[in-house]
Amino acid sequence: MVRVGIINVTGYMGAEAARILHGHPGVEIASVTGRSEAGKPLGEVFPHLAPLGLQVEKELGDVDAVISALPHGASAERLAPYIKRGLPVVDLSSDFRLKDAKEYERFHGPHPAPELLSQAVFGIPELHRDEISNAKLVANAGCHAAAAILGFAPAVQAGLVDGDIVVDSKTGLSGAGRSLKLGSHFSETNESVSAYGFDGHYQQPEMTQELGALWEAPAPRIAFVPHLVPITRGILATAYAAPREGTNGTPTEKLRKLYQEFYADSPFVQVADAPPSTKQTVGSNRCLVYPTYNEEAGRFIIVSCLDNLGKGGASGGVQCLNLMLGLPETAGLEGLALYP
Repeated sequence: MVRVGIINVTGYMGAEAARILHGHPGVEIASVTGRSEAGKPLGEVFPHLAPLGLQVEKELGDVDAVISALPHGASAERLAPYIKRGLPVVDLSSDFRLKDAKEYERFHGPHPAPELLSQAVFGIPELHRDEISNAKLVANAGCHAAAAILGFAPAVQAGLVDGDIVVDSKTGLSGAGRSLKLGSHFSETNESVSAYGFDGHYQQPEMTQELGALWEAPAPRIAFVPHLVPITRGILATAYAAPREGTNGTPTEKLRKLYQEFYADSPFVQVADAPPSTKQTVGSNRCLVYPTYNEEAGRFIIVSCLDNLGKGGASGGVQCLNLMLGLPETAGLEGLALYP
């Protein structure tokens, strides 16, 4: 059994990683940290994790691999020693996602360990399976970015779309983290939908980087606006693009076949038969994609949805870890969505 350590188990993402790994057949959770709750039984912090029988520590004990659920900016510094030791590391923050340190600095300030960026592989197995399998450092994709990239990757790689893409993405409140703040207070968010990120959102460069790598053209121009909706978990992204100049679009039936072939060997991405909803993915590692071409509007309209703590977070990270450890990609991740 591979001994895995979770850094910052006391946040939503770290707790979800612990829940998933508890039922994993090839690993055991050997150590968990959370400085604000250090010294407490994990079950006292999260009662649903009491069966794990773990105690929250300040520092990781002896482990073979590491998952970090620390916030952006804090993760890189804490992970550097484990990376330099050559341990398999999955970072759930944005610290290693971008190849360009200047892009990171634009949103988060100076990068804590820019010399390590070249070692990181972007954590979407559907695009980088072989690279992840040979990597020691994987930067798990952001939740909005994962939905948008998985939604448009087949059409972009096939050269079907113009370089202007619009992404409208809705997210549940857990994406704001567990820290108390007015913006995620029940009375402020219940029965309300709000947009944010108009001055730029840190996951937009992830979309540009990954979709731009799929075609021989200038990087796409992506307009991305996230919206906060009063649900706990889920991402629903609706993305729009015009056909590439000189083409007349692609009928929906042909487009769906293209997507089915693209994801034929991807166990966690399903081309949906009807427009999907977030509840169909909650608690799972699945991403549902619904590709269409609207002839009247002359636009591709692609809907994709996933769980921001699942495929867009902790379970997506475990999928990457499986590949890094040479385990079956689906190990510990085949559970169905929670419903209702």
